[in-house]
Amino acid sequence: MAENASSSAGKTRPATKAGTEKPESRNSIQVIERMMSLLDALAAQPDPASLKQLSQATQLHPSTAHRILAAMTQARFVERQEPGTYRLGIRLLEMGNLVKSRINLREVALPYMQTLHETIGEAVNLGVRRDDEIVYIERTSSGRSLVRVVYLVGGSAPLHLTSVGKLFLAEASAQEVKEYAKRTSLPGKTPHSLTTLAALEKELEKIRRHGIAFDNEEAEIGLKCVAAPIHDDEGHLVACLSVSAPTDRHKPDWVDEVRQTADTIAQALGYSKPRK
Repeated sequence: MAENASSSAGKTRPATKAGTEKPESRNSIQVIERMMSLLDALAAQPDPASLKQLSQATQLHPSTAHRILAAMTQARFVERQEPGTYRLGIRLLEMGNLVKSRINLREVALPYMQTLHETIGEAVNLGVRRDDEIVYIERTSSGRSLVRVVYLVGGSAPLHLTSVGKLFLAEASAQEVKEYAKRTSLPGKTPHSLTTLAALEKELEKIRRHGIAFDNEEAEIGLKCVAAPIHDDEGHLVACLSVSAPTDRHKPDWVDEVRQTADTIAQALGYSKPRK
């Protein structure tokens, strides 16, 4: 009997299996998922939404939706409107502005640039506008080309001589383009450079139609380039992505890859394409 008693006293509870979640943990995750679904539902509504609308949109029971909305209202993620409607709260704007202020364009773009570089094996450039010039703020180099005078980090070039610069000019009004031409006199670097206002306007119209720009040995003989625009969360053109390569290695089918990469970077910055 003593042995049995001792044996019974020494028994321990079965160990919890590794990776098994506690009920509280599962419940917490479920609440977060429901909060996110309510935020998504509110974001999809242009006007304040009723509890019934939100309950239907999220498939949550009205009492559950009401309880979670009350907690989010207290935390200022949601604002309650009269009569009994809800909209996104000011705290989301505060946090969004904080995130935006901490976004570094180069840091966001570089991983996507490196992926594109690994795919096509040529130099990928990131350029921004500075007055009447393009400045290159990042570059992934293939190390294969000796023809790369313009496309160095920190290097600059007149807007009309590069594919990146033409995209910025294509965003400008007709009057702004004329003023740019007058200020700069459209200097040329090669026989292919666009040195007249008529030639530049014709090129910009083509860029506006296709949303892509080319540099056909206009900044440097033996070097071609293709570029696509990058917009921020407010729809402003903030940078352009380009691929540069010697003429004999340049491929027309890079257009889709460059455009797709630029769009991905824009999405990472918060840009959403307007619905057609």
